[in-house]
Amino acid sequence: MSRRSEYIWIEFIAGSRKTSNFCWAFILFLGSLGFLLVGISSYLDKNLISLFSSQQINFFPQGIVMSFYGIAGLFISSYLWCTITWNIGSGYDRFDRKEGIVYIFRWGFPGKSRRVFLRFFMKDIQSIRIEVKEGIYTHRVLYMEIRGLGAIPLTRTDENLTPREIERKAAELAYFLRVPIEEK
Repeated sequence: MSRRSEYIWIEFIAGSRKTSNFCWAFILFLGSLGFLLVGISSYLDKNLISLFSSQQINFFPQGIVMSFYGIAGLFISSYLWCTITWNIGSGYDRFDRKEGIVYIFRWGFPGKSRRVFLRFFMKDIQSIRIEVKEGIYTHRVLYMEIRGLGAIPLTRTDENLTPREIERKAAELAYFLRVPIEEK
């Protein structure tokens, strides 16, 4: 989503709060909880899950391995839930032609550098660059080349934009900023 006027363009960036992340975190939590319960039920020799009898799975080695996978899955699931809760990667890009300044803001992990805030002059922008990587997992990323800072990504790598959408977005931004477009 973006808001635009004659002099200001604000592009809002979605973070980790995507439907796919919610689904994966939920599926991973339930699956790892199931693995852990099966491992514990094989150790206790009690049926904590009615689908499997505890006599079918020996604690050594299957129960230990299932408990390990369950614990590892719970850690990964908690990491995903934390990124969703903190909305990692969300923020905005603000291009202000009147002041000649570009502001890029993103939320990171809690700590000293939770707020990632970049500010630079528009005259330092060299170009808008489109990078396309073909293959099994094709992705297209829009970068802004800045003198002294290098390339700053403006779109996420998992944002599946069609070639027409990425070209339109690059053309509109390059026209607004009055810089050329490069393709890599």
